Amino acid sequence: MSSQSIEIHETAFVTSTFRSLNEDLSRDVYAKLWNNAETNAWIEEYLKEVCIEEVTAHCLRNRFFLEEIEKLKPEVLINFGCGFSMYPFLLDEAIINIEIDKEEIIDYKKRKIEEFQKQGKLPVKKIHFIGVDFSKDYVDILLEKLHLLKEGKTSFILVEGVLFFLSRKDTEKLFDFFSKLQSKDDYIGSASFQEELKSSKAFKKLLDFFNKKVAKTKASDWQTIEDDFYIKNRSYTVVNHQDFFSLSKKYNNIVKLERDLILNENFYILKKIV
Repeated sequence: MSSQSIEIHETAFVTSTFRSLNEDLSRDVYAKLWNNAETNAWIEEYLKEVCIEEVTAHCLRNRFFLEEIEKLKPEVLINFGCGFSMYPFLLDEAIINIEIDKEEIIDYKKRKIEEFQKQGKLPVKKIHFIGVDFSKDYVDILLEKLHLLKEGKTSFILVEGVLFFLSRKDTEKLFDFFSKLQSKDDYIGSASFQEELKSSKAFKKLLDFFNKKVAKTKASDWQTIEDDFYIKNRSYTVVNHQDFFSLSKKYNNIVKLERDLILNENFYILKKIV
């Protein structure tokens, strides 16, 4: 993690709530299970002070990755930094689902999903949960666990809502790990922001909001990733690249704000070539 103090888990409830606010667009009918009054109040302020398009942006992201996974039909879905996403319950039952995040998130998510299933709010589905401390040397132990679960099957690794919070060193370590884990013709789905974001009015509003509500941060605390990071990876090739605007066009979303007022996230599908 970078030195700034905003943790990934503090955004998990917010992201799931965003997805629940337009189920027709996100196709996530279970996200609302994570909704709570405290997050709802926080979101109301956030949308007013930062960007009203954030609901649509998160719904578009969920919809894009969901439909890409459906199209590519991997045998195993490995979700790094899974938060409270609900892909296992939205995808084909035959897919093996492996959810990976910080231990406190995984423990909470596993417990709550078991509660939802007992209450009949979720279908019963086997999910492999793995808690990891990404700041430690996790590679060898996690690689062994995942190889045992993967058993040579085709895989799709999803990493969304994570890279913005990581250092470049940790990100490179993560993608090296993916390359060791995956076989030729496997896929990665990745979400990240580009450097131009930091000169936008939307990003200034985001910083102001977090500085007021959460913790003091500066622009350099947040990681942006240019296309070259993906294009120059020798193990993968980019087979699909979208952003908020291209997905809005695809899914008939009418963009309400000018470009400079939108936190434009980029989405990539990478195919392993070696």
